[in-house]
Amino acid sequence: MRAVIQRVTKAQVEVDEKVIAQMQKGLLVLLGIENEDSTEDIEWLASKIINLRIFDDADGVMNLSMKDIEGEIIVVSQFTLHASTKKGNRPSYIKAARPEVAIPLYQKFIEEMDFLSEKKIQTGQFGAHMLLDFVNDGPVTIIIDSKIKE
Repeated sequence: MRAVIQRVTKAQVEVDEKVIAQMQKGLLVLLGIENEDSTEDIEWLASKIINLRIFDDADGVMNLSMKDIEGEIIVVSQFTLHASTKKGNRPSYIKAARPEVAIPLYQKFIEEMDFLSEKKIQTGQFGAHMLLDFVNDGPVTIIIDSKIKE
């Protein structure tokens, strides 16, 4: 499971010219799911994201987490995070999970994030063509992969 986490001052997701998710200060999480991902990946990644200290404290030091600032989160599925560009110029998405595998894992990830954050997590629409509009704060962008765990 791979996530691109962006600290934002605002974000929204639009599908078919309709806003389906909107928030102010918090995290925009783009989530890619592989066939090999499991409940262990979900639990580890969700906990890591919720507890990631990337918000400034009173001294301007990135020392606060989502819980500390009571921020909001939008999670958007993005299979292209597992693109392989090793051969040629057209990316291969063979490592990305097919919908029948990815959708249940995506839903479990959202449930885990809801539980850990003690807030309702907003989402994009799985498989839809979405327009994301956001302001990256910092900019702060972190990439986390549950298979690498750096």
